[in-house]
Amino acid sequence: MLFFVLGTLSLLAFLAWGTWRTAQVLRRVTPDFNLLLLPVENLARLGILVFCFFLAWLSGQSFAQFGWQSLDLSRDLLAGFFVGVAVALGMPPLTHWAIARFGAVIYSPIVVKSILPRNCRECLLVPLALAPAVFLEELLFRSLLLGGFGSFAPPILLALVWSIVFGAMHLPQGALGIVIAAALGLLLSGLFLATQSLVAPTLAHYLINLLQLVWASRDKSFLEQWGADTGSHL
Repeated sequence: MLFFVLGTLSLLAFLAWGTWRTAQVLRRVTPDFNLLLLPVENLARLGILVFCFFLAWLSGQSFAQFGWQSLDLSRDLLAGFFVGVAVALGMPPLTHWAIARFGAVIYSPIVVKSILPRNCRECLLVPLALAPAVFLEELLFRSLLLGGFGSFAPPILLALVWSIVFGAMHLPQGALGIVIAAALGLLLSGLFLATQSLVAPTLAHYLINLLQLVWASRDKSFLEQWGADTGSHL
């Protein structure tokens, strides 16, 4: 169990450091390739996924503790779908309102710009590459940190703490990105606790991110504020 705790926290720290370093690079350099489609990044992501499963196995806890089951698959799929679509539909007007109210400084599209499809080929590949990226975040934050750490602290407290951390890891997206990500983390944690399954939060998370890219490719007004009209369409 000690190795599980230390390994999970070390992995969290490593991913936080990687996110910070990526943000530093993106502030200096505009890549001419899609960051989500880098072969090395995707191989590393798959390796980290395997490591997450290894950590869970070392903990000696049941699959149910980590949400690796579904007591009602149709319920979990429907919950994930409706939450994902509802949140995705609410984010564009919220983003526009926040930018109009507080100025462009409150939000940075730096991450969206770096993974937005730029041609028809990427329109097919990006949704595929997005799936393991989303699954990794859910496996770490909901399955390991919320479910696996449930033996050490009340679930509600864990949900609050890890949601704040989840939001902080979206620092490259500005203050608005941090607040929205923290709120989203709390919502996804609630889904996980309510269903006792990873299915609903993973599906909701995937739909939110995917529909965010669809919106960004069709409504580039906020991207153009940073001179970032990419000319791509989903």
